[in-house]
Amino acid sequence: MASVALVSVLGPDRVGLVAAIAEHLFDVGVNLRDTTFSALGSGAEFVALCELPAGLEAGDIEAGLSRLPDLAGAEIRAVPYAFDPSPGPAGTITHRITISGGDQLGLVARLAEVFKQYDSNIVRLEARKLGSAEGGLYVTRFAVFIPESQVNLCLATVSNTAGALGLDCEVEAGTL
Repeated sequence: MASVALVSVLGPDRVGLVAAIAEHLFDVGVNLRDTTFSALGSGAEFVALCELPAGLEAGDIEAGLSRLPDLAGAEIRAVPYAFDPSPGPAGTITHRITISGGDQLGLVARLAEVFKQYDSNIVRLEARKLGSAEGGLYVTRFAVFIPESQVNLCLATVSNTAGALGLDCEVEAGTL
């Protein structure tokens, strides 16, 4: 198997940021595996597991990305990835859950506890406060693995937790 590196870029958000990173990685022969990008306020974060071709090291990736003008002012890190890059069964997304409504202090912590209680794994998480033009809502999206034997109880508890806080809860089920 090819060596795998974790590549992380945190810096100012700008148009073309993902294109600059992805193009450089392609040009040096990197194959992207699990990859995420998020605009975070006026900043942005790109994180990817990268399969490196023979002879290319994580340090080479970091040095190359550091030379890109589009990444000026960004924190760039590339390190060997010490974990298995292939997700196990708990890395499969079985449900996508969206909670929306007013901002609730501790909401993510409460729902994370619910998932833990039902042996469910959070695979992806996104929480965002929308601007006033978008209604000023706080929207939290969980992509989770819920064991089949726990689905009904887990989803009922998530829904009840959201409802008790006056929040809306939408669930999309199926292996995604």
